[in-house]
Amino acid sequence: MWRNTRSGWGIVSILLHWLSAVTIVGLFALGWWMTDLGYFDAWYNRAPWWHRSIGMLLLFATLMRLAWRFMNPTPAAHGSRLERLAAHLGHLLLYVLLLVVLVSGYLISTARGRGISVFDWFEVPALISGLPNQESIAGEIHWYAAVALMVLAGGHLLAALKHHVLDRQDTLTRMLNPARSRRP
Repeated sequence: MWRNTRSGWGIVSILLHWLSAVTIVGLFALGWWMTDLGYFDAWYNRAPWWHRSIGMLLLFATLMRLAWRFMNPTPAAHGSRLERLAAHLGHLLLYVLLLVVLVSGYLISTARGRGISVFDWFEVPALISGLPNQESIAGEIHWYAAVALMVLAGGHLLAALKHHVLDRQDTLTRMLNPARSRRP
């Protein structure tokens, strides 16, 4: 039940999916909230520290998730040929946007040559810094990619609900319960 099969998702994939989903929504909300903080606000420095730390952990989890996905079969998709193509392209775009958001966030934080402290546990070094307007350009990319990611994630949720409620397929239950997804 740990690994994926052609009929369902394994526990590792399910946990990484839901952990990522909750984290992405939380980071988006935190990021949006941070944009209104004033210089003298108690959270002015603390909120970005949390945002960066969680973002770096999400980057590592996403890389782990991608590696896991390449090492495991993907369960067969439901729906018409067009729906399966849309699902494939949608998932691909979700991963691309997520990586763009995470990498651009890294580039914002390391633009001045300082690494990123992850909860004071370890530091992610600044491998790329000092590019012209790095912080501003990466900031614009980060914002618009994050908004696009939220819109696409909303579409992803609606598609899962459509498959579950209207089509009466097990698409959603396969991502909730690995045992139910392996029934013949």
